[in-house]
Formats: sequence, structure tokens, C-alpha cells
Amino acid sequence: QVQLVESGGGLVQAGGSLRLSCAASGLTFGNTAMGWFRHAPGNEREFVASISWSGGSTLYAHFVKGRFTISRDNAKNTVYLQMIRLKPEDTAVYYCAARIGIATSGSTGGYKYWGQGTQVTVSS
Repeated sequence: QVQLVESGGGLVQAGGSLRLSCAASGLTFGNTAMGWFRHAPGNEREFVASISWSGGSTLYAHFVKGRFTISRDNAKNTVYLQMIRLKPEDTAVYYCAARIGIATSGSTGGYKYWGQGTQVTVSS
């Protein structure tokens, strides 16, 4: 059974930083591309970042470039999302997702497994 467990969310002031973690189990993590998505009230779930199986390739949504960094530690079966210079519009539930494949993807439909999400709230 595949499990993705996010952690690291919380309340932070605008301009602050957070690092999200996603611990994966039940899959061959080293052969799996991973992604982060977010869902804010009133909006559709949107792509944030993706990383290939090796970490050698990354993909970002235009609105997070230069502020968010996705990374992974295959020895720990964990993917991270480092977020800096956070803005109130970054407030959302952040979800970790796993692909069936090794390459990055910015499409929600490209991911088979999803975590339960972690709330990120950025105050102004």
C-alpha cells in the first residue's frame, strides 16, 4: 500500500520560509518522479513543482520560480519543498504526489498517488 505523508506546514508571516517534507512508502521511490501541488479555497488544485527520479530534472510553476525549491533524498524516501519569501497568496493545502514514471510532470493527471496534504497559511 502506497503512503505519502506530508509534514512541515504551518502559519508563517509574509516573507517567511517553510520546508515541507513528504515521506513515501510502499513504492520504489528511486524509480518514481514526485510532485507538489496546492489547493486554495475557491481554486482548482494547481501544480507547484516536480522532480525526476534522480533529482536531476526539476519543473516549476511560473509563480514559484526563484522562491521554491524541490529536492529529494532517495535514501530516505523523502521529497522536500523549500519555500522562501512566502506570500499570502501561497496559502493553501499542499499535497505531495507520486507518478508512475521517472520524468517530471506538471499535470495533475500524471500522478497516481496522493498524500493527505498539509496546510500552509501565510499571514500579511
